[in-house]
Amino acid sequence: MRPTKIPRVKICCIQSIEEAWMAIEYGASAIGLVSHMPSGPGVINEDLIAEIAAVIPPGVTSVLLTSQQNPALIIERHQKCKTNAIQLCDRISLVTPKELQDTMPGVDIIQVIHVTGKESIDEAVSIAPFVNGIFLDSGNKFLPVKELGGTGRIHDWSISRMIRDRVETPIFLAGGLTPDNVADAIKQVEPFGVDVCSGARTDGKLDEEKLREFMNMVNSI
Repeated sequence: MRPTKIPRVKICCIQSIEEAWMAIEYGASAIGLVSHMPSGPGVINEDLIAEIAAVIPPGVTSVLLTSQQNPALIIERHQKCKTNAIQLCDRISLVTPKELQDTMPGVDIIQVIHVTGKESIDEAVSIAPFVNGIFLDSGNKFLPVKELGGTGRIHDWSISRMIRDRVETPIFLAGGLTPDNVADAIKQVEPFGVDVCSGARTDGKLDEEKLREFMNMVNSI
């Protein structure tokens, strides 16, 4: 897929309706809502996810982040939360996206690839034809306590660029992005979209000044 001049922006780890509206007012294209994870920030209960998703206006995508790998449990959680998209943060089988899309037509399925080395290229290439988006992050699903996002670390953007050049599926870049480095990340990877969690927060709360700076840097590309 050809890169967009200005990438879409997903603001993740949203904690409240107020944070969601702040992100939207600054131009976010998508809102990330984190359900149960083995580690990492931003987790909220599914009742609150459903409450926030219900007020997201047309044109902005609400995204449920899940660590579930079982299709039936993923579907069950989506039926409760009713978001526009699902971000699968752990590894799944290649048949899972079709099962999800057959059950939930119109819901975008985004697969997270945790970029740990060049082996991540093959992982991304194999799943890309079956999902609506590939999300490149800096976790590690092989640790005893899995890191499935929100680490605040960057990864090797040259590998992300290789993935970007190998797949037609829209690429979203995440992992340690801040107002200070997002412009360089965009220039190097040319992703369809970028994602920020900790890089726009202070003491766990969405920081309006950091959010403004982040969006200004993205829009300056």
